[in-house]
Amino acid sequence: MMQTMFEPRRLTSCLREHLPSPSLRLKAFSIASVGLATLIALSACGSSGSTATTIRQAQVETRGATVMPFDQKRTTHIFHSTATGGFQRVVARDQGDTKQIALVRAHLRKEASRFAVGDFTDPMAIHGMKMPGLDALRRGAARVKVSYSTIPRGGQISYTTTEPKLVVALHGWFDAQLMDHGANAHS
Repeated sequence: MMQTMFEPRRLTSCLREHLPSPSLRLKAFSIASVGLATLIALSACGSSGSTATTIRQAQVETRGATVMPFDQKRTTHIFHSTATGGFQRVVARDQGDTKQIALVRAHLRKEASRFAVGDFTDPMAIHGMKMPGLDALRRGAARVKVSYSTIPRGGQISYTTTEPKLVVALHGWFDAQLMDHGANAHS
């Protein structure tokens, strides 16, 4: 017969031996129960949170493949917040991958011109309609300077504004993209 790890009779006997007072046994049992419940709750939260994040990142990668012409596994998204906005870069992981570099540059050049007029259709198609900061960025597009530049191995879109609310919106938008792109992005 297989022996179980938890034997209620042995626990009761042990508690009686080491804690002769019924009130002390009750307190010990209560503390142990709260501890066990906490461990179970933390375990459940940790695993479901990371699973949900992993699922979302896979969905974003799948949707991204329909919007972005470059291979997300062969490129890296970089999001950097600054006091006046920030920049996003996409670079090929291999400096010799001229095909990916050309695709990144063409895509970011197009996106920069769209973002400058408040058109965030592509990011919404990838990340969802309720991305943090996008409503403010769409309404405030005229007050955010958006510019594209070519950088080694890819391209960059820079965002500059003097309005603190739009800076916060940009940072929230960057953070959401950073989370969504997972291993294919960093700050």
